[in-house]
Amino acid sequence: MPAYLKMPKLSDTMSEGTLVKWLKKEGDPVSIDEEIAEVETDKATMAMPTFDEGTLYKIYVQEGQTVALGATLAMILAEGEEPPADADKPPAEAAPAEAPAVAKAGTNKTPEETDAPAPQAVPAAPSKAPPAATLAKSGGRIKASPLARKLAEERGVDLRRVTGSGPGGRIVKEDVETAPTGGGTGGSSLGLLPTPANPGDQVLPLSGMRKVIAARLLESKTTIPHFYLNIEVDPEPLMTLRAQVNAASAANDGPKYTVNDFIMRATVLAAVAVPAVNASFQGDSILQYGEVHLSVAVAIADGLVTPVIRSAQSKSIKDLATEIKDLAGKARDKKLTPAEMQGGTLTISNLGAYGISNFDAIINPPQAIILSIGGITKQAVVNEFNQVVPGQRMWIGMSCDHRVVDGAVGAQYLAEFRRLLENPVLLVC
Repeated sequence: MPAYLKMPKLSDTMSEGTLVKWLKKEGDPVSIDEEIAEVETDKATMAMPTFDEGTLYKIYVQEGQTVALGATLAMILAEGEEPPADADKPPAEAAPAEAPAVAKAGTNKTPEETDAPAPQAVPAAPSKAPPAATLAKSGGRIKASPLARKLAEERGVDLRRVTGSGPGGRIVKEDVETAPTGGGTGGSSLGLLPTPANPGDQVLPLSGMRKVIAARLLESKTTIPHFYLNIEVDPEPLMTLRAQVNAASAANDGPKYTVNDFIMRATVLAAVAVPAVNASFQGDSILQYGEVHLSVAVAIADGLVTPVIRSAQSKSIKDLATEIKDLAGKARDKKLTPAEMQGGTLTISNLGAYGISNFDAIINPPQAIILSIGGITKQAVVNEFNQVVPGQRMWIGMSCDHRVVDGAVGAQYLAEFRRLLENPVLLVC
């Protein structure tokens, strides 16, 4: 009996995947656990293995197509097996994977009521399908599940302004949940509508990653009681030490260290000294972590990802620099694995290289703090002799979850962070 390769769930928030590249072609032999294709999720591009062996007989989803979870991607035949008569088309029952799981959960709802994708005999259309807004303007019917329509009516969401992420551009429950009320792309609970698109304007559909970023940051800003602390640091001792370290490293054909490498080390050591910030709110308790798993914000084409350096408290500046360079490269190539993006306990976001002097970042849930690192500026400063002299300054911002971190605790952490940066020899001990 033929084996069918289906779109797997490669991340916890994935609802669809894009077939980026086939690593095998029709007629090629495949074996168990062999990488057969590259799939882009809402977080990264990952290699997809096969769980069957035989011959890749038929490919149903072409490179660049986006399909729902459970959609049939290809057919694999065992050695000597004859293909079925209808091998040119995937089986109609192969696409829907949601309904049985819902039934096991003890509900009598139909797939439409649970917002599961409707059964299809062919893979879902590519993500280039026209958005719902375009269909509405051209007089076409807006494709939306009954549950999405009901939810939109309750929340006051205009489906004409919502871009569907379901099969064939169909609007599903998650699209409505992440759409502002009063309009699909920029309204509010006050009923304010965004400025309508005019000739020459460009409608940019949200990527899967952008949708996740929007949903998570909206949740963070509206459910976590943020408060903000800022501190000024004298980075001159750090810059002097960095120059010495880089000169010695270059003499031995070693790597060049960035300011961020030292900041990562200071962030981690300060968290070891003030462990109350290395925690998360658990509803009826606070979970304080035994290790520091450092998330570092990395800008990529589609938005922002935060790869994680695990057990960072036990790693030197050299270790941290090497690991973040590798993770940042994977992030930009969309090669991060789920394990490399999960489990962070605190985050740093550095915009100093972009010329930003100070800012306040949004907390990365479920973490309790995020550090905002500004650039180093030259300015007039007052020395210990009350003389105005040339100097350097750097602003550090800290956004805190007030349910976990009080002002005094945050101040203690920033004081320790400044002590380490202004006495940088402590970072290399």
